[in-house]
Amino acid sequence: MEIKKVALVTGGMGGLGTAICQRLQRAGFRVAATYSPHNSSPEGWLAAQRDEGYRFTAYKVDVGDFADSEWMVQKLLSEQGRLDVLVNNAGITRDRSLAKMQHDDWVEVMRTNLDSVFNLSKQAIEPMIAQGGGRIINISSVNGQKGAFGQTNYSAAKAAMHGFTKALALEMARHGVTVNTVSPGYLRTKMVTAVPEEVMTSRILPQIPVGRLGEPEEVAGLVAYLSSDEAAFVTGANIAINGGQHMS
Repeated sequence: MEIKKVALVTGGMGGLGTAICQRLQRAGFRVAATYSPHNSSPEGWLAAQRDEGYRFTAYKVDVGDFADSEWMVQKLLSEQGRLDVLVNNAGITRDRSLAKMQHDDWVEVMRTNLDSVFNLSKQAIEPMIAQGGGRIINISSVNGQKGAFGQTNYSAAKAAMHGFTKALALEMARHGVTVNTVSPGYLRTKMVTAVPEEVMTSRILPQIPVGRLGEPEEVAGLVAYLSSDEAAFVTGANIAINGGQHMS
């Protein structure tokens, strides 16, 4: 009997997270999604996914809290039996120029966007090593590569994420665990499409050479590849998927 691999997607109920969950299930994984304690309607998301033919497991966790993350992963392991892929996708923004940024704006972004990567990866590596392999995929951002006005906190966290990726990739390579970063540009998610049309047409789209927003499913396809056996030789990479907005 073939063992069905398990993937965990943090922030799995957002626009990109949902696309990743769906794509990984179609690739044959059993998929678990985390959601924030502030999320008041996880059952609504799960029901909507069932209506589309997807069945996911959901775990409530504060990904910025180490003890809560540890408890959640142990619960997942006890229920699912294994963990093969971790997608560190959870993230928030608290945009302000540094002159106006409050300390809490810095702390909350670092806690959710960067501390979470340590908290979850720390729990994932032991079972992955014991299984003889695994995948850790960290969702960064084009703004971690090029910076963005009003995002010293977000850009710093997303840039640091790839430094974490490179170091952990070196540590895990001999264990068959690959660690990679994916850096999307502007995607067609609710957060991006909510900006005024004038801002979209005059400031955002002109930055993107292909002339459109990216689709979450396009990023999800890349994540699915990095999760696959075919990607076993890819590790320590930062793969841009931004329509040509930034090339390095």
